[in-house]
Amino acid sequence: MERKMRILILCTGNSCRSQMAHGILQSLDPNLEVFSAGTKPAEKVNPKAVKVMNEIGIDISSHFPDNVADYTDESWDYVITVCGGAKETCPVFNGKVGKRIHIGFDDPSEIQGEEETVLHEFRKTRDEIKEQFTKFYNDNLR
Repeated sequence: MERKMRILILCTGNSCRSQMAHGILQSLDPNLEVFSAGTKPAEKVNPKAVKVMNEIGIDISSHFPDNVADYTDESWDYVITVCGGAKETCPVFNGKVGKRIHIGFDDPSEIQGEEETVLHEFRKTRDEIKEQFTKFYNDNLR
């Protein structure tokens, strides 16, 4: 049996960008083994991230933030950082890592204001993640 491609997506809090990227990449190919984690994981996935992902038919409501330390002994085909903080503090992996890449996005959870303004930023980030991760998938994994 062919081994599944293993991909770890890292962010600082693992509550928003990495979770959206995780959901999008998994939706592109259910045969991928996709995980996400944070260098300083939040207590839960941001509800606005869950909401805007549901709008495009991807359910991440059962996801929860993990600590990257739980994954450093495993082997990965790709470790992808999606925020500058995780890129700077990306830990050393004891397991084999095929490629480390950075695909950065602004953090929509830092936006303040009216609910619709904040949701607009979440949607914008979601759409950027979808575009970039679809490109990554088509260029590297197909």
